[in-house]
Amino acid sequence: MSTPKQVPQAYYDLLEQIQAIDFVLVELNLYLDTHPNDAESIQQFNQCSYESRKLKKQFEKQFGPLMHFGYSYSNYPWDWIDVPWPWQV
Repeated sequence: MSTPKQVPQAYYDLLEQIQAIDFVLVELNLYLDTHPNDAESIQQFNQCSYESRKLKKQFEKQFGPLMHFGYSYSNYPWDWIDVPWPWQV
């Protein structure tokens, strides 16, 4: 395993924004499971989904892969050996 590198505060700030919007998405998903005809909540879910993808793309562009198993691309050389990984902070 590689030695952990120092990451800037922007790394943590952006990761926190991603975690917050993804929390909203989980809650909206649970609500919509029981209220499938709530058009306003569906619109909110779709807007949050867009925002989540946008934030994740920004994170990966600045700091490297965020999700594994083919959901994120890697730069050259292979980014996955760089730590800390998002789930470690």
